[in-house]
Amino acid sequence: MVKFEFMSQDMKLPLIGMTLPQLKEVVAELGMPGFSAGQIAQWLYEKRVTDIEEMTNLSKANREKLAAKYCVGRYAPSNEMRSIDGTVKYLFTTADGQAVESVYIPDDDRATLCISSQKGCKMGCKFCMTGKQGFNGNLTAAEIVNQVLSIPESTTLTNVVFMGMGEPMDNFDEVLKVLKVMTEKWGFAWSPKRITVSSIGKLDTLRRLLDETSVHVAISVHSPYHEERLSLMPVEKPYPVRDVMKCLRQYDFAHQRRLSVEYIMWSGLNDDDTHAQALVDLLAGSNSRVNLIRFHAIPGVNLKTTDEQRMVAFRDYLNKKGVIATIRRSRGEDIFAACGMLAGKVKKK
Repeated sequence: MVKFEFMSQDMKLPLIGMTLPQLKEVVAELGMPGFSAGQIAQWLYEKRVTDIEEMTNLSKANREKLAAKYCVGRYAPSNEMRSIDGTVKYLFTTADGQAVESVYIPDDDRATLCISSQKGCKMGCKFCMTGKQGFNGNLTAAEIVNQVLSIPESTTLTNVVFMGMGEPMDNFDEVLKVLKVMTEKWGFAWSPKRITVSSIGKLDTLRRLLDETSVHVAISVHSPYHEERLSLMPVEKPYPVRDVMKCLRQYDFAHQRRLSVEYIMWSGLNDDDTHAQALVDLLAGSNSRVNLIRFHAIPGVNLKTTDEQRMVAFRDYLNKKGVIATIRRSRGEDIFAACGMLAGKVKKK
């Protein structure tokens, strides 16, 4: 039976989520040889051990030194819900008792994990179940990496998307550590092309993501009009979407990196041809592609999803105007499909 150490058990510090420079600081502090940092990284991220005692190329004395203050930090999901379409929603309970979600999405030869970066969210988007729960703190790099390492399908993942609970750019330092763990040679050694980070357009840290990483980027737009978007997404006030797109045009999204635009469609609100043309104008020169998304209803929100015929017409309008657009297939609608709904149900209980 696999042993998982819950990090709050004895208040030891988790090793997962640490970068190689951080691990070098750990071994230096404990008087261990400098090369031990690389060995520990290999045990954590390549061999994926769950207990320090499994790090057998460290001497017993050094394992004891390490275990006195640190633990691997892995812990299993506390709950799960499985959809008839193969989607699995996992619930992780953090050391302070908060619930966060990850969603595993198999699709032909792809296996994507959607992970969370915060406990709740402070962005306050009208249509978001996570935002309705309020903000309960940032996830640590260890808590984010654990979502990737501790699901049963971990070793078969082909892609990870930061589109779960929270705004990744509002917890950027921890998210950046995780991206290093996932892409550096001493970590998972993934190509950045396997990772997409979503944002509602928090420009100060979005610029850092663009400058310091090569991962794909997804921007939540949902309306091309300032006042309308502001009514849906308070972030429009400090970071207008036109300023966000102006910033994004400065980066190369034609070759190694991809820019996606997320656009949830609501009946009678943002789904007519006028909106489609305004979206074409907004995205001009950005080399972006649009994902049209069905709205998953949440309690207390009087918005209705657009019907299939209108979504197809909207998609075709964009494509005729030279903007690549697709309709994202709905997954997991039978298992609290909207992000944050399972966590919200547990919190309410």
